[in-house]
Amino acid sequence: MRCFFAVAQTGSFTLAAQQLFKTQSSLTATIKQLEDLAGVQLFDRTTRRVELTKDALWFKEVAGRILRDFDNAVSDLQAVSRSERGHIKIAVAPSMMPHVLAPALVAFRRSYPEVAISVHDEGSDKIERSILEGTTDFGLSTPLNNFPDLDYTPVLADPFGAVYPKDHPLARHKGKLTWADLRHHEYVGLTKDTGIGALIYRFPELRLDDQGSEYDHASSTTSLYALLKLGSRITVLPSLAAHTGQMTEFEFRELHEPRIEREICLITRHLRSFSPTTRRILEILMKTIREMDSIYGARILNSEDGLKPSRRNAVSEKEPRSLPPQEHPGVRRHTLG
Repeated sequence: MRCFFAVAQTGSFTLAAQQLFKTQSSLTATIKQLEDLAGVQLFDRTTRRVELTKDALWFKEVAGRILRDFDNAVSDLQAVSRSERGHIKIAVAPSMMPHVLAPALVAFRRSYPEVAISVHDEGSDKIERSILEGTTDFGLSTPLNNFPDLDYTPVLADPFGAVYPKDHPLARHKGKLTWADLRHHEYVGLTKDTGIGALIYRFPELRLDDQGSEYDHASSTTSLYALLKLGSRITVLPSLAAHTGQMTEFEFRELHEPRIEREICLITRHLRSFSPTTRRILEILMKTIREMDSIYGARILNSEDGLKPSRRNAVSEKEPRSLPPQEHPGVRRHTLG
């Protein structure tokens, strides 16, 4: 088709061959193949010029349009490969937004200003399902469902602590604050379908819900904030969540005996290849995490030679205890390749 269009534009096999960097005999043979395929003669050859036949006049316009569309499509693919355009969809836990994702996006946008970015702050369940369904490219969250078709790469861990109003009796507590110290105070918990709530429920020995009656629940830190504003209540959150948005209005103290950490994973679809643009933003995201100072007690789960697999949530002061095996059905945890 490109050969046909070049001859139609120039009116000369010689000029068209030069333009296409082909020999004239090769170009003539290509046009003959196209004529045989179409079943019609495409050019009338004279001693001075090559002219389109009546049957080929309309085909020139069609060929021109197809070639333009093809060249534009290839150009678009090349632009995507250079991250000059494209669309990235990210889902993150709300606590990852200001501390991790925002600085990574600033760095990414400086280098790739034409790429569209969609960000959704969701609970763990919605994040995992959106990646599983292919509506999100990747996520940052606490594992909840542990779907076997998803890969979980640990990147951060932050310690749990008590969150309470500044005038709460716990504010006067001296020394380390333990989980046992919370049992006589009114507790507000996150529901089991949240990553944080599910993690707390894995440790029944903490007995936060052992109060002899129903207690208040929240499905997000936003609704948790509203319940804490009722006064005299406490909750338990990881440090990054406690230092995000409205929750910074309250006091936060790390909890001990045992010391528990939330694990944040980069969640991706198993065996799904990344686009060049997604790979670039992931590289910037990992670089941002590795260069983070220890903020609010968060611990970076990496080493000098890259991210390392982890299957544990720390629960003791010295040596973290592994979660029960049934809590990890089919979970793949690996380094980012």
